Amino acid sequence: MIVLGKKRPFNGQLNPLHSFHVLATPPASPCAGDSTLWTPHDGLPIDISATSGAPAQVSASPDGHNPKTPPPDLPSLLLDSRICYLGMPLVPAVTELIIGELLYLQYRDTVKPIYMYINSSGTTRADGETVGFETEGTAIFDTMCYVKNEVQTVGVGVAIGQSCMLLSAGARGKRFMLPHATAMLHQPRVPPTGQRQAIEIQIKWREVLAQKQALLNILHHTTGHSMEKLDKDMQRPLYMQPADALEYGIVDHIVKSEKDVGGAMIDEVKSGSQWDKEAGLVSRPVPS
Repeated sequence: MIVLGKKRPFNGQLNPLHSFHVLATPPASPCAGDSTLWTPHDGLPIDISATSGAPAQVSASPDGHNPKTPPPDLPSLLLDSRICYLGMPLVPAVTELIIGELLYLQYRDTVKPIYMYINSSGTTRADGETVGFETEGTAIFDTMCYVKNEVQTVGVGVAIGQSCMLLSAGARGKRFMLPHATAMLHQPRVPPTGQRQAIEIQIKWREVLAQKQALLNILHHTTGHSMEKLDKDMQRPLYMQPADALEYGIVDHIVKSEKDVGGAMIDEVKSGSQWDKEAGLVSRPVPS
């Protein structure tokens, strides 16, 4: 029998914020006398809000390992395998994350390579609207040159503008592209300036021109083309399929399987027991 501690007129609506106290008494049923069935004592208040949740469940992984702690999030797993995944437009928050990952991986090991997977529309959105500064790309490029590790780049989706430049900036012979990925080069784009004085527009024009020269200089070293050719090709968006990017010098290989690169483009992946060990967990036999 369940008795409500306090009666209130029912108006047809339930307020989830209200927490009722319930007095539970053993039900008058044949099971009530069973010593294996636990029931609350008479008059014991039970908070419904504290007992309404579903019980926690632990599911086994395909390899039979039952994690004793919550598994790491996906970015942590990728980072532990020395993968930096650039999967968003280049805005300050994304640049901060990529630079932090590069510096951290160098701190962890100065010999092992770093794998940068690129699927980014650069400093613009897919519709061409400018969302970031051109210096976001050069900041990542400078960090790639600063770290001692070899940085291998992999184009997995689109690499547009500054992201295409980063794809070409990988270690020579270690720049890859998947069969259906796309690369595109274009001139630096300026966000709307609004109402400004003529001198301010002229100053901004000089800054954009300097950024364009910096981009052309980087591509000159990564692709081997002259700055005049690059400038002419970038007058309009230059789309490149994998074969075109390979011929243009953006990448070195088109990857269809691990055999094409002579190995995996990822560092060693830890097992479940290794994660538990590094987390400080010790397995003990269950007492019989």
